[in-house]
Amino acid sequence: MPRTKENLFEMGADFGEDWSSDNKDKPAKKISKEIKSPEEHRLYFAKEKRRGKVVTIVKPFYLDKTTLQALLKTLKKKVGTGGAVKDESLEFQGDIPDVLRKHIEGLGYRFRN
Repeated sequence: MPRTKENLFEMGADFGEDWSSDNKDKPAKKISKEIKSPEEHRLYFAKEKRRGKVVTIVKPFYLDKTTLQALLKTLKKKVGTGGAVKDESLEFQGDIPDVLRKHIEGLGYRFRN
């Protein structure tokens, strides 16, 4: 008869209904999907260095995914650089916060001071 391998952490232990030794059941991140108008946004810049190149990040946007994609496309054309959408932020290639701020504020969005 084949012998099943028992989980070593559960030998003789009663975890009850609320406990589990399996770490694959991770709770999903709670991301607020509250959609706000451009005037209600309080954006800020962050810079990261990836593979020796600078990436300018603008976050947090409270928009649905299609609107955020359209905003990214518009800004990429105006600034003339590549970019991507990650979670609730926009990432642009290069160190260009001044140029981005001008164009984003022109669309009605606001920044933190």
